[in-house]
Amino acid sequence: MTGTAVFTGVGVAAPGGLGTAAWWAAALKGQTALGPVTRFDASGYPVRIAGEVRGFADEEHVPGRLLPQTDRVTRLALAMAKEALDDCGADLEKLPEYAAGVVTASSAGGFEFGQRELQALWSEGPKHVSAYQAFAWFNAVNTGQISIRHGTRGASGVLVSEQAGGLDAAAQARRQLRKGARLVVTGGADSALCPWGWAAHLADGALSTVEDPERAYLPFAAEAGGHVAGEGGAMLVLEDADSARERGARVYGSLAGYAATFDGAGTPRLGDAARLALADAGVEPGDVDVVFADAAGERGADRAEAAAIAGLFGAHAVPVTAPKAMTGRLLAGGSALDLAAALLALRDQVVPPTPGTREPAADCPVDLVVGVPREGALRTALVLARGRGGFNSAVVLRAAP
Repeated sequence: MTGTAVFTGVGVAAPGGLGTAAWWAAALKGQTALGPVTRFDASGYPVRIAGEVRGFADEEHVPGRLLPQTDRVTRLALAMAKEALDDCGADLEKLPEYAAGVVTASSAGGFEFGQRELQALWSEGPKHVSAYQAFAWFNAVNTGQISIRHGTRGASGVLVSEQAGGLDAAAQARRQLRKGARLVVTGGADSALCPWGWAAHLADGALSTVEDPERAYLPFAAEAGGHVAGEGGAMLVLEDADSARERGARVYGSLAGYAATFDGAGTPRLGDAARLALADAGVEPGDVDVVFADAAGERGADRAEAAAIAGLFGAHAVPVTAPKAMTGRLLAGGSALDLAAALLALRDQVVPPTPGTREPAADCPVDLVVGVPREGALRTALVLARGRGGFNSAVVLRAAP
């Protein structure tokens, strides 16, 4: 085995589209999928807009026996993982017993399940709390349920680094391949659109209070006033390149480089993560054809990211996009979805636009793709992500040969 890690499967459940093809078609249209919260009564809250995965019927994606023991996020994760594995075409039963694993990211775990059981505890007593509360709320539950459903027994785990988690999970999956694994299901998913989760979303004051879904989340714009929360994400299949080649797998692209940094003493270090990821991939800044930005939608954070991008590539020197403006920020699912978007962009040679934002602010010197998709020769993509608390991650993807 060469140690090269390639993506062979993609599964998506996100605002705008259920399934990879539907979501990608929506992303290329550049129209928002944000809208009024419907998963609970948000009328008494200062923010009432979210990115919801609409049209997801639990019983169509999850066996009936699992419904009582799973949270919304786990059901979404199971659907995404199945699509990704079906897409990759691998027969897991033909792999050695410990050759396949699962590494996912989740920031909130089963928040809605946990809220429901806490309500039962305080209103009816401990005998009314489900035994499944022992694991259904936990960040690692998606990894466990995916592994059980598909019979994977190889090294597995979970990463918790908020929005950066999807990239960190993919990097951990690459480590497992380098240690001898053949295939790893990886990615991120979150869903905390319930009163308890909404209180957590509101706590840091970073949510936009604009009620117009078209103008609520405007990355890099002068009018930016916060982000919109969403649910969902993406699961991907990462394989050893030799193993994928042996079975004739279709390859989306390779995970060529990765790095992570942590902000210290108030100093943003996203640019350092990007530089280290490029070095890990063995590419120069001039080789990068598109950047998928973290796109916080908050003026200070947007200026810092724009400065990091301009410092690495030059002002307005590389196309930058933030398709997450369509979905909202999905916690760990957000950067995983950006990985999926970047792989599809490399496949189709097109950069999806950034919904909402009409043009970047003067103090954000980036070549932001807005309005319509931009076609071009794409070989290398850089994906950036920042998580609350100071996490920074960057991944370099290379197109399939």
